[in-house]
Amino acid sequence: MAKYHPNKEINAAIEHAISNGWRFEKAGPRAHVYGVLYCALANRSGCRHNVHGTPRVPEDHADRIYKRVKDCTCQERSA
Repeated sequence: MAKYHPNKEINAAIEHAISNGWRFEKAGPRAHVYGVLYCALANRSGCRHNVHGTPRVPEDHADRIYKRVKDCTCQERSA
């Protein structure tokens, strides 16, 4: 189990996204967001989701990541 985020719920959501073909890029030290998730369609029309470092409610932020991965239609467009 890789460690992508300090919060366990958000880390599990990131791992779920990666297992579904998404890519996680951790932001630099001066960035406002913790990192960005990109869907499998690696161009400008693909989905992306900002991952926050200290969200107000981490469980809700993790749920939004799960929903974004589930609702992504880029897999059908790229096939």
